Amino acid sequence: MKRQQALSPRRRAQRWRVLQYAVLIVVLAGAAFVADWQTIGHTFFDPTLIWHTIVHGLWRALWNTLAYSAGGFVIGLTAGTLLALMRLSDIAPYRWLATIYIEFFRGLPALVVFMAFSLLPLAFPGLTMPWPPYGTVWAALGIVGSAYMAETIRAGVQAVPRGQVEAARSLGMTAGQAMRKIALPQAFRIMIPPLTNELIMLIKDSSLVFIVGLSAANFDLTKFGRAAANTNVNITPLVVAGLGYLVITLPLSILVRRMEASAARAR
Repeated sequence: MKRQQALSPRRRAQRWRVLQYAVLIVVLAGAAFVADWQTIGHTFFDPTLIWHTIVHGLWRALWNTLAYSAGGFVIGLTAGTLLALMRLSDIAPYRWLATIYIEFFRGLPALVVFMAFSLLPLAFPGLTMPWPPYGTVWAALGIVGSAYMAETIRAGVQAVPRGQVEAARSLGMTAGQAMRKIALPQAFRIMIPPLTNELIMLIKDSSLVFIVGLSAANFDLTKFGRAAANTNVNITPLVVAGLGYLVITLPLSILVRRMEASAARAR
């Protein structure tokens, strides 16, 4: 009797992959069989409500979400760059302050930061943020984003070969000039993919702006979808609003993957 030959690792991997696909197909087929498609269609994908949601306010909510996220990203990037340079500074108090700020706001949920900003007028009577509600949202998102971007930027600066900064110093540049003209431009080229991911996170965090109190004209996608869902007693508007986030984030995710692949080929 011939002895059965052992399967090669590649063959075992192929069989395991086929088994995984088979299990997935069985699970999906079972879910499709037991699902109440009529109820799902009426509750989540009502065609009349889809059209009504798109026509009556979705585009304004989409624009508000973009405006909130873009403003928060600009503030976060500016503050994050400053914090990163403080973390890299030779002056110890700068490093301490930046470290405390970064660790504090990275540890806090974004929800808590938004709640704190919504309560500022109670703590400081007469205090008003410029361009309400955009100023409040931009500041809250900027604070949340800056703590994360600071670490990304610091890592990017440290990835720049130190010899290039030393060569710039030997040519007569000050430390600040070498950082501004040599290190930072190269670091930002390295950091474009992770910073784009930070922008995607800020877009999703913008769904918390309902805490600061908004008028209907200033609703973001989530608040708009929730309000429309409550009005119509149907989840369809919230599903449409969720798809609005995908319209924003999917192109950004594809862009990040392409930039990472391009960087990998360059290496």
